[in-house]
Amino acid sequence: MKSNTEILKRLKDNKVKFMRLWFTDIMGMNKNVEIPASQFEKALAGKVAFDGSSIEGFARIEESDMLLIPDNRTFRIFPWKDSDGGRVARLICDTKLPDGSDFAGCPRNLLRRMLEDLEKEGYKLMIGPEVEFFLFERGKNGEPTTITNDSGGYFDLAPVDRAEEARREIIDVLESLEYEVEASHHEVAIGQHEIDFKYGEALMAADNVATFRFVVRKVAINHDLHATFMPKPIYGINGSGMHINMSLFKDGKNCFHDENSSNGLSEMCKYFIGGLLKHACAISAIANPLINSYKRLVPNYEAPTFITWAEKNRSPLCRVPASRGDGTRVELRSPDPSANPYLALAVMLTAGMEGIQNRIDPGPPVNKNIFEMSETERKANGIKKLPAHLLEAIDALEADELVSNTLGEHISLQYIQAKRNEWAEYITQVHQWELDRYLATY
Repeated sequence: MKSNTEILKRLKDNKVKFMRLWFTDIMGMNKNVEIPASQFEKALAGKVAFDGSSIEGFARIEESDMLLIPDNRTFRIFPWKDSDGGRVARLICDTKLPDGSDFAGCPRNLLRRMLEDLEKEGYKLMIGPEVEFFLFERGKNGEPTTITNDSGGYFDLAPVDRAEEARREIIDVLESLEYEVEASHHEVAIGQHEIDFKYGEALMAADNVATFRFVVRKVAINHDLHATFMPKPIYGINGSGMHINMSLFKDGKNCFHDENSSNGLSEMCKYFIGGLLKHACAISAIANPLINSYKRLVPNYEAPTFITWAEKNRSPLCRVPASRGDGTRVELRSPDPSANPYLALAVMLTAGMEGIQNRIDPGPPVNKNIFEMSETERKANGIKKLPAHLLEAIDALEADELVSNTLGEHISLQYIQAKRNEWAEYITQVHQWELDRYLATY
């Protein structure tokens, strides 16, 4: 970790004029307080305050004062320069109360504390996210559209267009920010892309997702494109997912691997899957947080709808990819890129660890296409469905004591209320589909 002195020297050497102190609200939105060079030392000392009552779900007016406590491991200097060579840096912060205690409404605090408790038991949670997104053209006035500037498909090389150039620039920026990008490619749907970065410790992975979303949007604007992490922006094509690959390490060894088992998976790995499956409906409220999220979780678009696991196919909720040894991992396929990464990883971790603690059997893997099974076959195999819409997921979250307690009273209450309000607003609107279907008929 860089010391305050080292960071101040880098700021000076690189002619950094401003620094963004980043934090994330309950809904997963990046927020920041930007400070000039005169305040750098104060910021590094954790003495920059902000009004938490202005952030959705953060605090009431009477307890609004918050402090931003930077994590020096997250210090980065953005590659962009202004006209006279000045640059902007970034530090990701935890939010604390004036007495120095953690603020209960900070998602990053929540995940960090959970990981610290996990490390006391000797474990590290390693995460590899696969984040998909769409690039669309902008309208005459710069407004977002759903018009794509390519007709490419999965892994296509052609057409060479602004989207390909934008994707390459995104990677250049990420690598300048010390990301290790492993691959990028065009996804299945037109205008859809994926960039994969190397797996890492869970808190760093969540920070990386937050940074990634910022960089993608910024570079897209530079190319007169609009980037969106909305899960299903266009009807009739695949939506965007954020598959989460998880593994537990202890003493440098992957706890999910057992070379003596028939399939290379440890009992701990199976129990971890059992916990994820048991709490899948409540997890959906966090991992799929939008009304639009459930337009993606429908059959025939490569997104899971059934609560089961497999080793060889991609239709179940959980998949164990073929790699073994240190690469043994569990892939949860339901999350989408609109999710708050800190909260999503927190509830996945608590569900998986309960599975290990209580030795929850996930049942046998279902290594056939679940979408092609009859309803009778699915019932015979005990296969249940994920929530069909946001309200069903929120009801499941409220009823799931383990997951709601993981979030804590503050986050749980604020999150559930905000999502119920979102659903109430949606359900009372008259949508274009209704007009097209009913206006001339009834």
